[in-house]
Amino acid sequence: MNKIKVTSRASLGLVVAFFMAGQAFAKSEFEYGPVFSSFGKHAPVEGVSFTENQAFKVAFDVAKAAGPGEVNRKFESLARFINMHVANGVKQENLSLVLVVHGSATEEMLKTASFKQRKGQPNGNEVLLTELMKQGVEVIVCGQSAAAHGVEQKAMIEGGKMDLSAMTAHARLAQKGYSVNPF
Repeated sequence: MNKIKVTSRASLGLVVAFFMAGQAFAKSEFEYGPVFSSFGKHAPVEGVSFTENQAFKVAFDVAKAAGPGEVNRKFESLARFINMHVANGVKQENLSLVLVVHGSATEEMLKTASFKQRKGQPNGNEVLLTELMKQGVEVIVCGQSAAAHGVEQKAMIEGGKMDLSAMTAHARLAQKGYSVNPF
C-alpha cells in the first residue's frame, strides 16, 4: 500500500511539474509592442485576422484608483488594446479610443506634483496616461467626480479634458458610435 502512495505522489508531482512548466511557457509569450514598449503586454493568438480597413471605436470606463504607487490596470488596458490590434494588422489610425475617468480614479489624473502633495508619492500613472494621449487616446474626466475629489483642470495631466459628467461623456460617445469596453 505504501508503494502505491509513493507512486501516486510521484505521479501527482510530475503532473504538477508539467502543468507549471506549461504555465510558465504560456506566460513567457506575452510581450510589449509594437506601439508601447513599457505598457500593454499581449500574447499572439493563432488564426485571428482582420479586414484591411478594420476600425474600432471603443470607450473604456475607469472608476477605481489603483493601489498606492501602482499603475492602474484599467488604464493599461488601452495600451494592451492598441498593441495587440496593431500587432495583428489593424492600422493604428483606425483605432479611436476614449478613456472616461471618474470616481476615485479621478485623482490619478493629477500631475505628479499635485498627486505627491496629496498622496505622498509620485503618480504612477502619469507616464502611461501621457503616452496614451500621445498615441491619440482621448482622455475625459468626469466633472462631477473632479468636483467631489477637489481636482481642478489646471492640476491635471496635460491633454486630459473635462466633461459635465462621466454619464454625459458616455452618452455623447454612444451618439458617435462608440462601444463601451466592459473590461
